[in-house]
Amino acid sequence: MTSITFEISGQVAFITLNRPDKLNSFNREMALTLGSRLDECASLHEVRAVLITGAGRAFSAGQDLAEIVGPNAIGMDKILGEQYNPIVTRIRNLPKPVVAAVNGVAAGAGANLALCCDIVIAARSASFIQAFSRIGLIPDTGGTWFLPRLVGWQKAMGIAMMGDKIGATEAEKLGMVYKVYEDEEFSGASRALAAVLAEMPTRALAFTKHAFNSSASNPLEAQLLLEDELQQKAALTRDHKEGINAFLDKRAPLFTGE
Repeated sequence: MTSITFEISGQVAFITLNRPDKLNSFNREMALTLGSRLDECASLHEVRAVLITGAGRAFSAGQDLAEIVGPNAIGMDKILGEQYNPIVTRIRNLPKPVVAAVNGVAAGAGANLALCCDIVIAARSASFIQAFSRIGLIPDTGGTWFLPRLVGWQKAMGIAMMGDKIGATEAEKLGMVYKVYEDEEFSGASRALAAVLAEMPTRALAFTKHAFNSSASNPLEAQLLLEDELQQKAALTRDHKEGINAFLDKRAPLFTGE
């Protein structure tokens, strides 16, 4: 059984973490395959949005601990440097929207994989756990960067140090999640949301993503200059012209991602 399933449908790439018997915990093969699939999404013109979810009852329980113990253990340098950090970088640099559809528990690196995506949606029964402190580690996979920016310093420190289980409803209130859907609606709603993103002006969304990424370190003056630069590029796209014409014609726009 492949650890990652990959499907392209309606200009959306659907990536499913597929080790349900292990709650989709990451082993090396699964992490490297996910990285390769993200590269594929970046290069394929027909892909205009990406959705990542999990098979079975979990999104991902994080790192498979069986790989970090014993005589054949993989060191943290390889786990982070060759697996998780490149995945986070790929997601943040991918010039297309990436949706995390959190269908169940998201723990440790699995939680932070979700939080690094552009839009996070969750099933009502889903939960997020920064499980690192329970095994004497620190949040990785970008957790120390994304979490305080999403929920604020005090909440982030408490969640990280205490290892609290955060239900989907609370996660939405805290700002970790864009929307929560009832479990029976979740699969259809997540696919529908990704389909809408795939029909939007893809280059404008990529410029928006670039601007948001840069805002974390830019002073206001630099951010205003970047907005100026990116807005000028967006104004030259075919989709901008289509959006203007559709507005004037009082019709729905037909964006092509160009």
